[in-house]
Amino acid sequence: MAIIITDECINCGACEPECPNNAIYEGAVEWTISEGNTVTGMYTLEGGNQVDVEDKQAPIEDDYYFIVADKCTECVGFHEEPQCAAVCPVDCCVPDEDRVETEEELLAKKGRLHVA
Repeated sequence: MAIIITDECINCGACEPECPNNAIYEGAVEWTISEGNTVTGMYTLEGGNQVDVEDKQAPIEDDYYFIVADKCTECVGFHEEPQCAAVCPVDCCVPDEDRVETEEELLAKKGRLHVA
């Protein structure tokens, strides 16, 4: 499952540099699939929509940091635990119960984002 950042976020920014997928963004910031990985061309988002990996996407949250679920692998394949949650001083990086993914699914997502 992806990790989400709750509205308890204090906007400290500790989580952002820890993400190996560059899936964490400051509130109100546009994002792209291509930032922080090696994927190119078109990418299918979890809802089925295809986007060019360079196209700017609308912010998911305006008031505090947010995690792009399409890029979050819970650090599987990189670390033993989600690094955002490990460094968050207010414990607001939590599992998103609405997006349950197996380890295999998370590794497959990592493989799509970090093309060898």
